[in-house]
Amino acid sequence: MLWAIASVTSFAAPVTVPDPGPKDTCPVCGMFVTKYPEWVATALYKSSHAHHFDGAKDLFKYLLDLPKWAPGHEAKNIASIGVTEYYGLTRIDAREAFYVVGSDTLGPMGHELVPFETQEDAEEFMKDHAGERILKFKDVTMKLLINLDNGVTSKEK
Repeated sequence: MLWAIASVTSFAAPVTVPDPGPKDTCPVCGMFVTKYPEWVATALYKSSHAHHFDGAKDLFKYLLDLPKWAPGHEAKNIASIGVTEYYGLTRIDAREAFYVVGSDTLGPMGHELVPFETQEDAEEFMKDHAGERILKFKDVTMKLLINLDNGVTSKEK
C-alpha cells in the first residue's frame, strides 16, 4: 500500500479565475494582458476583484511587493491565483505549479517563469528548451525575478 501512495504524481490542479477583458492591463508593466493569452496569470480576490498579468514573472513581482503594486489590497484576501500552463494552455493553481527558469523560451517581458501542471512536463520542457531548474511557488524570490529581468538566469548568480 505504501508503494501505491508513493507513486502518485503531484500536479497543479485546474483553477477557476476570470479571463481578462480587452482593457485589462498588467498592474506591474502596464501591458494589455489579452494580447498574450498563452501567458496570462490572475490573482482573484475574495471580493471577486481580479488583477491580471502578462506572465508569471509579473504575477510574482506583484505578490512579493503587494503594497507597491496594489495599495489597499492584502494577500490574505486573495482567493485563488492562476497561471496558464505552457502545454495545455489551461489555468492551473499557481501555488501548485512547477516553474522552469533559464530556458530559451521567452515570454512577453523576456526571460520568464514557465508554468507546468506536472513535474514530468517541467522536466521534459527543461530538456527540450535548455532550462536550468524547476521551482515551486515558495521558491520564487524577488532576487530571482530581478535577475530574470537582467537576463541572468544561472543559479550561480
